[in-house]
Amino acid sequence: MSCGHVIITGGSSGIGLAIARHYVKEGWNLSIIARNEERLTIARQHLIELSIDSSQRVETFAADVSSRQQIEKAIELSVNLLNIPQILVTSAGIVIPGYFHSLSVEKFERMMAVNYLGTLYAVKAIEPMMRRQGKGHIVMISSGAGLIGIYGYSGYSPSKFAVRGFAEALQAESESYGISISVVYPPDTETPQLIEEKKLKPRESTLITESGGVMSADDVAKAIIRGINKHKFIITPGFSMTMLGWLHSLIRPILNFWFKFLIKEL
Repeated sequence: MSCGHVIITGGSSGIGLAIARHYVKEGWNLSIIARNEERLTIARQHLIELSIDSSQRVETFAADVSSRQQIEKAIELSVNLLNIPQILVTSAGIVIPGYFHSLSVEKFERMMAVNYLGTLYAVKAIEPMMRRQGKGHIVMISSGAGLIGIYGYSGYSPSKFAVRGFAEALQAESESYGISISVVYPPDTETPQLIEEKKLKPRESTLITESGGVMSADDVAKAIIRGINKHKFIITPGFSMTMLGWLHSLIRPILNFWFKFLIKEL
């Protein structure tokens, strides 16, 4: 017997897939939305093998979250098949690190389109349904780079700051409709995306981000699900992100001093 329905964007790999694994092992139906059809096929088979009940369903939908038409269509199909979800997780994201002067405007636009607008489009498609039924939980994946601007992330940080601001504003509006909002600030996480990101990171960025540690996707997923179960607004996997989540504005001058010290050593 199914527990309910979870929609996860970016659910074919990384943190999104790790979250999907936990929910499918608890008996939930899943809708996974991602761009790459091959990865979706592999993820679906993997998740079906982890399911605990023959009545569970794992559906996949190929869509680029930066396209409003594609994400709306994918969510419409998902809801028609599996009904309104109890939980929406917006995990799709892209990061292109680099020095500001070397990043093209198109790369800035792409990160904002995927990370912020991709989140907005998915939430905009689901929120009215949750509001009508008087319940639901929306989980937006931001980043530690959405709490403080980081050297080498002049394109990525603003896109994740935008997710943070969106979540904070939406939380204030959603409470009266029975909709919970969570925003997640993961540290560097062992994912295929991190492998690609490391190829592009400036040396200064590598020094700074390594000081915050790296978590496994599974550990990040566990922290996210604990936060969802407790209806927490701010979810900060790991000690460093928890401290940053609480004190980011207060300790920013100290962090800036430390970052400059690290960079001077190069």
